[in-house]
Amino acid sequence: MDQTGFYKGKVRDVYTIEDRLLVMIASDRISAFDVILPRLIPYKGQVLNQIAAYMLNATRDICPNWLLTSPAPNVSIGKRCDPYRVEMVIRGNLTGHAWRTYQSGQRKLCGVTMPEGLKENDYFPHPIITPSTKAEAGHDEDISKEEIIGRGLVKEKDYIRMEKYTLMLFEYGKQLAAERGLILVDTKYEFGKIGDTICLMDEIHTPDSSRYFYAEGFEERQRKGEKQKQLSKEFVREWLIANGFMGKYGQQVPVMTDEWIQTISNRYIELYEKVIGEEFIPLQLSDDETFFLINESLTKLKMLQY
Repeated sequence: MDQTGFYKGKVRDVYTIEDRLLVMIASDRISAFDVILPRLIPYKGQVLNQIAAYMLNATRDICPNWLLTSPAPNVSIGKRCDPYRVEMVIRGNLTGHAWRTYQSGQRKLCGVTMPEGLKENDYFPHPIITPSTKAEAGHDEDISKEEIIGRGLVKEKDYIRMEKYTLMLFEYGKQLAAERGLILVDTKYEFGKIGDTICLMDEIHTPDSSRYFYAEGFEERQRKGEKQKQLSKEFVREWLIANGFMGKYGQQVPVMTDEWIQTISNRYIELYEKVIGEEFIPLQLSDDETFFLINESLTKLKMLQY
């Protein structure tokens, strides 16, 4: 099958095949503040790919999605969608970017009013959707529902459907997390269209796109004003901030030691095992083995006329 396009993202390499299929390879790269950090994280690509595949297969009854098959540990193949240049960010708790905004004294985020009197990591009365633009390069930007529709980024009827899917997917993710002793704090979803059908794209409920807290001891830690125990990429962002890096011009990424790299890898694996409920089995294939499996899958899909 003929390759008709290639895109190198912060974490994934995406090959377009015959303008109708995507081969998405999840690398071991890690990014923060829209900057690719200088060292690879062992098994991160496998963790991301396998969590995303599990979640996409589990949520097909909620929302159509792009995935067709996952032939290798870090590879997924699916249908090419026409993407909306918007990320649907949904937050159940006041943390991360929302907390930094709140702490600065602002009470509006992406056109949504946040109530007074909240502490860091408190639950919102109900989940809030705070979209961002999907930047081709540089930083994503906060944007309101009204701006998205007004600027023609998404038609109103399509946005309403995406909003509905976002709430339903988040509810599923929260319930699954609760069964595993976790709290799904916030996450983001990306959507596109195939014909008239809105489809979920990319990853879902992974440590790169989501933030999880441990449920056990959450309320007590909130009462005491202690930091929450979490499984997500936020601990990497916090480490970078503590070492003077937020992706701003002139800032240097701090040195990432072998020990720190292993710590990050272990945290990704821990989240996989908590969320999926199964032991993580590290798999390393050569490039030749990976591309053989990709070509084999593409041949089968062509026979099925995808």
